Order: sequence, then C-alpha cells, then structure tokens
Amino acid sequence: MVLSKGKSWIFTLLLISSACGSESPIISEDTLSSFASVTATREYTVRQQLTLVNEGDQPPAKANLWVALIRDFPPYQQVHSRIISTDKYTLVTDEYGNEYAEFDLSDHPPGEEISIEIEYQLSVNEIIYNLGACVGDLPDQFTQPELHIESANPQIFGLAKDLSIGKESVCDQVRAFYDQAGDELIYTFNRNAWGAQATFGRMGSDCTEYASLVIALSRSEGIPARYYEGLLYLKENEKKEGLAQTEHAWLDVYLPQVGWVALDPTLGRASINRETYFAHYTPNHIIITTGRNPSTLRGASYWSFLYWPGNVTSIRVSNAKWEINLLDPK
Repeated sequence: MVLSKGKSWIFTLLLISSACGSESPIISEDTLSSFASVTATREYTVRQQLTLVNEGDQPPAKANLWVALIRDFPPYQQVHSRIISTDKYTLVTDEYGNEYAEFDLSDHPPGEEISIEIEYQLSVNEIIYNLGACVGDLPDQFTQPELHIESANPQIFGLAKDLSIGKESVCDQVRAFYDQAGDELIYTFNRNAWGAQATFGRMGSDCTEYASLVIALSRSEGIPARYYEGLLYLKENEKKEGLAQTEHAWLDVYLPQVGWVALDPTLGRASINRETYFAHYTPNHIIITTGRNPSTLRGASYWSFLYWPGNVTSIRVSNAKWEINLLDPK
C-alpha cells in the first residue's frame, strides 16, 4: 500500500495549523500484559533521503521542512541509533507524541539542491497475543470520531451495530470488523487518504482506508483503536505480488485484560493471511507516526514542507526514498 508521501505548500503568510479532532496524547510506555509475549526480534537499518531543489531565481524568505522520525515505541520497536546528515535542525513533538526533525532551509540558494539523509538502526519485535475471555472495562481514550475516522457517521454506526449482533465479547466484535474489511473492500493502490466513510463508495481502498474503517467501526462501539503509519519490509516476491507498498498503515485496538493488540487488515485481506495479521504483530512493521491527523504534518504523511513567498521562488522535492535492510536475516 502506498500513502501520499510528504506535501509541499507555498505560502505568502505563515500559517499555524492545529490537529483536527485530536485526542489525548499517546501512551508513551506500553508494556506487555501476561496475555502477550515476544516470540522473535528483527534488526534493521533504515535510510531516508529527501532532496529539495530551488528552481527559482531567489532564495525563499522562509522555508521549513518537518520530517517524522522513527522512535522507540514499546513494546513494538526500539531505536538503537539515529544519524541525521546535518545538525541544523530542532527536535519537536506533536500531540500524539510523534517526533520530528524541523529544518530551517531559508538560506536555500537558487539553482541548488539540498539533501537530507537520516539513517537508523532498530529492532522490531514479533508479538503473539492470547485473547482469553476478552471481557471487562475499556478505557475512554481513542474512541472519538475525527477526520477520516468517521465513527459517528450513520452508515458506519449502523454497520458496527449490525456486525456486533450475536458477538459475545469485544474480541468477537473486533474480529467481525477486521473480517468486514477483508471481505468487502477492494484493494486499490490509490495514493489518496479518503478515510473510513469513503469505503462505502466505489473508489477502491488502500491501507489507509482498510485501517481507518476498522478503527471507525471499533470506536463506534466504544472500543479504543489507534492508527499507525510507517514502513513495511517486503521481500522481493511480496513486492512483485503487490501485497502492499513500503509506505504502509495499520492499527491496534485495546482489548479487555490484554491491552493493545495489533491488526493489519490490509495484509490480512486474503483468507489465507487472515489469521497471520489478526492479534499478531509481525516484525516487518516499522512505526513512524501514530494518529490519523498529526498537526505537524498538515495532512501529509512522513514529512511536510512549507516555503514562501511563492511568487519569487519555486522549491521542489525531487527525490524522496527509503532503503530498508534486514540485518542477519534467518
């Protein structure tokens, strides 16, 4: 699945953006309950490159680039090292706890390129969950509707109610929502971020819609669910099969007694993969951001770029790419 990469915006005035329908900040230290266990760990190096070209005849009056950074996210992943190619940046954090390197590129000369490279070494855990009885109280967090997660929409609300009929536990409900995405959505590499409500149309769905629909159905029933964007490590045959794209989205839900439990309805859309990606965090998922609409990204994914004024200069992101290498593959 592909997500829209970052966005570039041209402004003549400095605009301040806030999140739409943001919720409580993400819990920064998640620990495994007795119903979950780490069964394996993978080590990766990840390299990100962004190249910006000033195609105008003057430097910008102001230009800023925000790049979302891979960070520790227990119990899923741990970052062991991070190298940024320049020290001319400021670390900032958004309302979800996502971290960014903010670069001031106001001195970008006309006709020249500026390249930013970030390299990480990190480990990612494989986690298996034992769902048990799956009954009990749920926290009142990550349960509200927001942009692209329209859990109060009548169609989504009604579908969640219908799918919940006869389900004896929260786990049964969530499994019904997960199966609904796999059974009814048609995977389409659409490069858009339409959200949950759009899945009732005929535009096709990519990973953002698969994840958003399951989150919206869950939240409609008061089940906490949260959204991730990140990277998916794919083998060559998986790339050829079109299983997904490197830039990917998935979710987890909060289940009674168990805590946060990972789901990937996009990879689980085929019946043969259904069990593999339900209540199972596979170690080919690398989290970059959480939250459907982080304010720092201004509607983009992974990075956001602002510059002004646009009538005297033109800056283009000419190269944005990832390289992921599995260390000591078994």
